[in-house]
Amino acid sequence: MNPVQQCNLFWVKLFPFLRWWPRVTREGTRADLLAGLTGAVIVLPQGVAFATIAGLPPEYGLYAAMVPAIIAALWGSSWHLVSGPTTAISIVVFASLSPLAEPGSVDFVRLAITLAFLVGVLQLAMALAKMGSLVNFISHSVVVGFTAGAAILIAASQIKNFFALDIPRGSHFYEIIYAFTQQLDDINPYVTAVGVVTLASGIIARRYARKVYMIIAMLLGSLFAVALNMAFGMDTTGIRTVGALPTHLPPLSLPDLSLATIKQLAPSAVAVALLAITEAVSIARSIGNKAQQRIDGNQEFIGQGLSNMVGAFFSAYPSSGSFNRSGVNYAAGAHTPLASVFAAVALALIVLLVAPLAAYLPVAAMAGILFLVAWGLIDFHHISQIVRVSRSETVVLGATFFGALFLELEFAILLGVMLSLIFYLNRTSRPRILSRVPDPKDAKRAFTTDSTLPECPQFKIMRIEGSLFFGAVNHVEQAMQNVDTLNPQQKHLLLVAKAINFVDIAGAEMLAQEAERRRKIGGGMYLYEVKDTVCGILHQGGYIKSIGDENIFHSKTEALTTIVNDRLDHDLCRHCDKRVFRECQQFSQDAG
Repeated sequence: MNPVQQCNLFWVKLFPFLRWWPRVTREGTRADLLAGLTGAVIVLPQGVAFATIAGLPPEYGLYAAMVPAIIAALWGSSWHLVSGPTTAISIVVFASLSPLAEPGSVDFVRLAITLAFLVGVLQLAMALAKMGSLVNFISHSVVVGFTAGAAILIAASQIKNFFALDIPRGSHFYEIIYAFTQQLDDINPYVTAVGVVTLASGIIARRYARKVYMIIAMLLGSLFAVALNMAFGMDTTGIRTVGALPTHLPPLSLPDLSLATIKQLAPSAVAVALLAITEAVSIARSIGNKAQQRIDGNQEFIGQGLSNMVGAFFSAYPSSGSFNRSGVNYAAGAHTPLASVFAAVALALIVLLVAPLAAYLPVAAMAGILFLVAWGLIDFHHISQIVRVSRSETVVLGATFFGALFLELEFAILLGVMLSLIFYLNRTSRPRILSRVPDPKDAKRAFTTDSTLPECPQFKIMRIEGSLFFGAVNHVEQAMQNVDTLNPQQKHLLLVAKAINFVDIAGAEMLAQEAERRRKIGGGMYLYEVKDTVCGILHQGGYIKSIGDENIFHSKTEALTTIVNDRLDHDLCRHCDKRVFRECQQFSQDAG
């Protein structure tokens, strides 16, 4: 790498947004601006609600959606992930800090801001430790199941707003459904009508104006609500709106980094950091799959860590990736992370200039929009594909999906990852082992698994398709010993090692022991097409002494010629009628 390339790489690492900056075009910027405006409107009621859940004054939810969102967008890797306040993080913040200070008090706010800084430090430390590769353990089935489950949770959380029902905030999915069935007689027809108009107009507008359909739907829903209020009166309709919002930007703040405060918040910081990064990376991957974008998990750790650290100096409490707003951002046609920047700037302008107008935005219209977003997040194509193709992946998909619905989102991800690892370990610990024989119809004597072809009575050929590590040793060893049980005369064993990519100490010891065992019973073990990495381990550990350099072959002809001519019992060969190998013909002639 020349000095110019090294310099460019340095700047790209320092400012990762330089990677996607070439994607910025006039048309793409227009799409980002529209998506940003939509996201800014969406976050207005959500930010207020999340701050309330966290035990903070309403404006702090909006603060968490401004500066942190910009930093996470510019220093993350996802094109569509939108960071800010989330339900899960807000709940954990309230549960962690309420025993330490009165919710809503100055001390509570100070602790929340300090918690954001500590969470950011931990996330950045995880990035420096290169722990972003942990995202690779989140399989595609986990992402699809998590996305579908979260989408239904998004829709379920809006049922109370769509129908104007009294359902406690933070209720579980099954509690929401039960409460809904018990309150069917209490549905407000005016509020529901606003939600239905918004939903219907969104479905229609999406067919003809996909990039602005959400804004169109919200405007039509708002106008319809105004018309209902004018016709029947607000007391009759009961249409609830977002309400008045604060009209100032986030004030500067300083986290309390005293030793006593750090000790108080350290356990909570670890929990929130892990939850937030899991949430953000999972959402980034799920949206990335739809956008056909590869996510750099470690870069997302950096983006989330910096966003929380910097946000702590702008009155923000801990933030993470938002499924609602990321889904809206993608569905609205966002092209680059500039959409998140535009959303944060637009939110600041709305707060400064048009905050009073938010009082006319019906909460039911927001619910209708989020119903559309939730439906779009369910990947029916890949769900049906997974169900058709793999039973184990279907189990992973189902466990993650139902875990998201009935447990916690972060636990659903962990459950899916654990099941994926279990199935993976089960597969790798039982590598496929094939019996091979030369194909008499092939001029080059290619090995085949045709069970109708005869095997040599003295000589077994096996192909191991998988790595020989401690988890697979028992399975492979049992397969080798079964050869003795099925045919005691097959004392010679040739292992086709082309598919063995890795051998650990346990695997190397097993090969050495098998070679010695076969030598004691009058046979031998041989290896063919061994990879250099495997040979290196065998030599470095001294296992090659037991196996023997002379028993490792690089060509098929060399292996078969040496074993048949020099190692087999020729007396048995003269009375054998199988004639599996070309070399067997000499014994036929001798016998004649």
